[in-house]
Amino acid sequence: MNPDTVDRYDLRSIRLHWLTAALVLLLWCMGETIDWFARGTPRVTARSAHITIGVLLALILAFRLWWRATAGRRLPTVGSGPLAALSRWTHAALYLAVVVAVLAGVANVWVRGDSWFNLFTVPAFDPGNKALKEGVEEVHELAAHLTLILAALHAAAALLHHFVWKDDVLRRMLPGR
Repeated sequence: MNPDTVDRYDLRSIRLHWLTAALVLLLWCMGETIDWFARGTPRVTARSAHITIGVLLALILAFRLWWRATAGRRLPTVGSGPLAALSRWTHAALYLAVVVAVLAGVANVWVRGDSWFNLFTVPAFDPGNKALKEGVEEVHELAAHLTLILAALHAAAALLHHFVWKDDVLRRMLPGR
């Protein structure tokens, strides 16, 4: 390997990528199972954990976007033409879906009103407005589902690059040598 050629992302970008992926998957699983918990403290605890991890994702996402824009290593898109454009659009859509899911999650807490581990209460913005509550919940759910779908396509593309095209696209986002 030519020492002047950079063939992988920097370690911080790699860690932020995999941490984001893990948090997105965890949050989606939690969101899908919150209603399995009994009403009262068990459900408040589950929802509070979801909210807390969502806030963590928001902070990590903000740092990740800042890092990517300022200091993170930027690698060129592999290939050219329609596949390269599809790659760029998919990445942009994935970031946008995560941002919308996070912002809609914040709005969901505010519109619905919530309790955080029964220690702190966020009062409902408009308690009697069922349509607003349902609309914000739907946007949050749709953005979360879209994020998961786009992440699955992103992962499938990485695996296609690795196993079919046998290039180093996947290795660029893996730590180590």
